[in-house]
Amino acid sequence: MLLKALAAAGAGIPRSRIGSSLRRCSGGGHGASRWTTPGHEERPKGYLFNRSPLPPGESRKWEDWELPCYITSFLTIVILGVGLNAKPDLTLETWAHQKALERMQQQQQQTDAAAAAADSH
Repeated sequence: MLLKALAAAGAGIPRSRIGSSLRRCSGGGHGASRWTTPGHEERPKGYLFNRSPLPPGESRKWEDWELPCYITSFLTIVILGVGLNAKPDLTLETWAHQKALERMQQQQQQTDAAAAAADSH
């Protein structure tokens, strides 16, 4: 029932309006697309990040985003490294190992107490 209502509502929209809106959103194939706007090169130069090498003795200027990004990345690695190495070991195997050691100690103490009681009589 709901499907029929949606189909009936959609039937009132002319196909030309749907087609024109799709062409407008996707570029429609007419004119320049956003990837080939004027000012972009047709073929890459063959250098890393398409940047020409600088003249000898000249250094590259950092962009505004680089220093905060590098500092944040370094601090994230340090915090994760320290935090993950300092977290407690809460695995099931470690818990079972501790319980087994406690039981062995209790059994050892019971046998020692029984042996001491037998020696005193």
